[in-house]
Amino acid sequence: MPTPTPLAFTPAVGDHAFTPAQASLLTTAHRLGEEKFAARAAQWDEEASFPFANYEDLRAAGFLGLCVPASHGGLGADYATYMMVAAEIGRFCGATALTYNMHICSTMWTGMLADGIAMTDAQRAEHARRRELHFARVVKDGAIYAQPFSEGSAAAAGRAPFGTTARKVEGGWRVNGRKIFASLSGAADYYGILCTEDKGDEHPDARDTLYLAVPAKSEGFAISGDWNPLGMRGTVSRNLTFKDVFVSDNEQLMPRGVYFKGAQTWPAMFFTLAPTYLGIANAAYDFTVRYLRGEVPGEPPVKRRMYPTKQIAVAQMRMQLEQLRSIFLRAILEARPNPSKDEKMRLYAAHYTVMEGANDIARLAIRTCGGQSMMKHLPLERLYRDSRCGSLMLPWTAELVLDRMGRETLYEAGEKDE
Repeated sequence: MPTPTPLAFTPAVGDHAFTPAQASLLTTAHRLGEEKFAARAAQWDEEASFPFANYEDLRAAGFLGLCVPASHGGLGADYATYMMVAAEIGRFCGATALTYNMHICSTMWTGMLADGIAMTDAQRAEHARRRELHFARVVKDGAIYAQPFSEGSAAAAGRAPFGTTARKVEGGWRVNGRKIFASLSGAADYYGILCTEDKGDEHPDARDTLYLAVPAKSEGFAISGDWNPLGMRGTVSRNLTFKDVFVSDNEQLMPRGVYFKGAQTWPAMFFTLAPTYLGIANAAYDFTVRYLRGEVPGEPPVKRRMYPTKQIAVAQMRMQLEQLRSIFLRAILEARPNPSKDEKMRLYAAHYTVMEGANDIARLAIRTCGGQSMMKHLPLERLYRDSRCGSLMLPWTAELVLDRMGRETLYEAGEKDE
């Protein structure tokens, strides 16, 4: 077993016996965040513009290929390592971390996660051949992939087939439909969409979900709508429309029918939104400590740490942050295909705890720092707005997680009431 590598800072995920590779990646993420991302975050928020400059830095560091296997030229990070790195990026720019997740999942799902999904020999060979194309685009060309899910229906929550459809034609597919809240719109080179195979009947089935990469320059593909939300404004999540868009067979990110199996096999694939919000929770706590110590750059060096009410509030924030870190870390370390029921319940609990807890810590930070913290030249009001968005994100909104936990606790698979 390799000797754990110490770090010169405490990562957003907390203390852990990091491997040398994890320590190196976390150090790079922390450096980029501290030196580059934090100073730019206000600009993306104010303009509701995409963080292109941050992606140039990620590209230069090789981080676009973070989860591309080393055998394909990537950095070969596993699931837990990605989650640690994403939380560290989220500590400095939530919009960058959240959009980065969409890109990374396009490589992780086709890479490490796909390796844990049951496939026939023919499907495995087909997938191995096609993912080489996608990995090469990322590693050699620096391509960015998006991952639009939402359509304004129950499909993104896994409760219905997608309204966006793909009909098999010679050499590929004809895609028609619409996506909303499509992060990286206008910034991605490829849009990894989930759609339902149109088999020519009137009985669409979620088991026939396809996962296709639509090139941004495809004829019939369009981006529309305004983007002026409460928070996460730098994600630029506008609407996508597909009108008879031809997508070649080689653009399949998974073989036919495999995505549905993957969603059943790897529930942790839907936990990857959470590290962004763990990072935001850390940022709110970090700012509060600096503010009360009079150490915020550009602000008068006024100390407010001597008041018992401030001390108690910081203690409460730290206790809640430690709870978030602990359950998050356990969940990512035990993530695997076909988890046990307890592991799945813990995954749900971790997701809910992080998404709701980040906003609660940001709320405490504003109350503790006082009126000055609401000013837009300071990051706290942005952190609060960004943190509120986490529990709204499909497929695991806070409401849906509560519903899943309650139902799956009280009902075993296949059980029904008479």
